[in-house]
Amino acid sequence: MQLEEELAAFYRKHGFGEDSGKRSLTVPVYTGCMLVPLPNVETRHKYLKFHDLHHLVGRYGVGRVGEGEVSAWELGTGSLLASPTLAFMNLIALSTGLVLEPRRMWRAFARGMRSRNLYAASVRARVQSGEWENVRALRGYLLEVRLPSRVVSTLRAAEFGLYAFLAMAIHALIAVPALVARTVTDIGLGLSLFEIVRPKKRVDLVYRRTANNSSKPTPLRGAA
Repeated sequence: MQLEEELAAFYRKHGFGEDSGKRSLTVPVYTGCMLVPLPNVETRHKYLKFHDLHHLVGRYGVGRVGEGEVSAWELGTGSLLASPTLAFMNLIALSTGLVLEPRRMWRAFARGMRSRNLYAASVRARVQSGEWENVRALRGYLLEVRLPSRVVSTLRAAEFGLYAFLAMAIHALIAVPALVARTVTDIGLGLSLFEIVRPKKRVDLVYRRTANNSSKPTPLRGAA
């Protein structure tokens, strides 16, 4: 299967549609464990295809933990150097992963330290020209092709600590006001205290009917 075919299959499998870049003005993003609508900025459109290829290359899922892992991996590869906005979106998804699976976030970041990403303009052009035939070939180019020294590894571990701090700070800045707004809205709607504090039903899986009438889960995607 060719690379574009594998990417199209990825979109179909998860119900994203083959032109994944065309989205509404906002996207629902998990910040910590809260689903918050954030602007669907141009940077996201620019890099989304390559972010999705990172999912395929690294075998990361598209749920809350998977988005956190691929974002941690991208930060490990140096996504900040490609785009500060992109790194900011990575941090939003990382905050979710840190809440749910902090060890997996570190492992993904450490793996990223030994890997490359597709975000450089020259590499994106090579992908678009069809230089890599399939995902397997892309894995050979990207995954674990670097060997950082002990000093560099120590410095990058400190970098991860800084990213973790920033991710949780972003979570507080975004999720806490959203929580307050939701609580005020619920009170305005006349809900009881029990109804307000009761955990909300998960909406990170949207079920669509397939051709054979079976239900297929479609995760709502987060950053990048």
